[in-house]
Amino acid sequence: MKPAHSLTLGLVSSAALALVLTACGGGSGGGGGFVPIAVAPPPPPPAAAPEEPVDDRPTDPVAEAPDNSFDTYYNVCRGTDPKCYNDWGAFATTPDRVLIYSRTAGPRHANLGTPMGPGLNPVMNPDNVMQAGLVRMLKDAAIAADWTEDVAVLGSRINNYKAVIFASSNRDTLWNGAVTTSNDAARTALRNYMRRGGGFVGLHNAFGAEYNWPYYEGLLGNANFYNHGPNRSGDVEIIADDPSTVDLPKRFTFQDEWYNLAPFPTNVKFLAKVDTSTLKPLTSPPHPGHADFHPVAWCQYYDGGRAWLSTLGHNDHSFSASSTGPGADQFQKLVVQGVKSAMGLTPFCTTP
Repeated sequence: MKPAHSLTLGLVSSAALALVLTACGGGSGGGGGFVPIAVAPPPPPPAAAPEEPVDDRPTDPVAEAPDNSFDTYYNVCRGTDPKCYNDWGAFATTPDRVLIYSRTAGPRHANLGTPMGPGLNPVMNPDNVMQAGLVRMLKDAAIAADWTEDVAVLGSRINNYKAVIFASSNRDTLWNGAVTTSNDAARTALRNYMRRGGGFVGLHNAFGAEYNWPYYEGLLGNANFYNHGPNRSGDVEIIADDPSTVDLPKRFTFQDEWYNLAPFPTNVKFLAKVDTSTLKPLTSPPHPGHADFHPVAWCQYYDGGRAWLSTLGHNDHSFSASSTGPGADQFQKLVVQGVKSAMGLTPFCTTP
């Protein structure tokens, strides 16, 4: 039997040898003497977040911008947006023909001359200067023109024309007092004509017509004649690019009465104005006039149709051929081009 201290020494030696073998790779060879470092395994991926429940309930539609083209006072779509035009093709086969309407139910401008007889295309008197001038101007532009001062003719034939021109026709020009029923038939005809895409041109004292019919005031662009100053010269300025103003000088001298308007036109495309610094005097009392901005021509879509307007056209020489009157040639070109755009022969009341 071995002594106790020898047994203890042997156990210690065996434990030491086991530690050496473990440090050297377990004694299976390779000997490099390094201690391998244990690498911790990667952490498990985070648990996926629970999916949010999908809300498939219908949502409220996005509110549209207010439609400012509908005029709640006149109860029509009007302005410079083509969506106010009823492009129904109602005049697709209509000849390039217009109707000149110059009936007056109040003061009559001198350049309209002696009232004409009833019916369509009555014999013109030598002093029917405005009407004859319009017929000539339009004929030179390959546009046929009929004329009348008979309210019944207007009411029954208006749909035969691509445009109707109110040539200084004033006061209750569309009221037919000669019949016992349907006195307002011409008003109804004009309104329905506009709604089917017709063209309207108002010149000079057409702004003094139908004061008691709001629809007509809207047709003029929310405008009416109020008064005017002395008939005198002033400089017209073209202020917009448009088919009706193409190839016109930016400024030309003209002579007229320079109407003051109340109400003042709104929601239209202004085409020309008078430089009020060239008017002396500016206007006559009691109305102060439009010193800062005095328009003389504009356009708009109205209730499905096209409307081209000008307050100019008081003088004989403005409608005469080879006129020596100031600005007559430029004015006549402006009117003809305005008529063509209202007829749809050229683009109408264009926007930039």
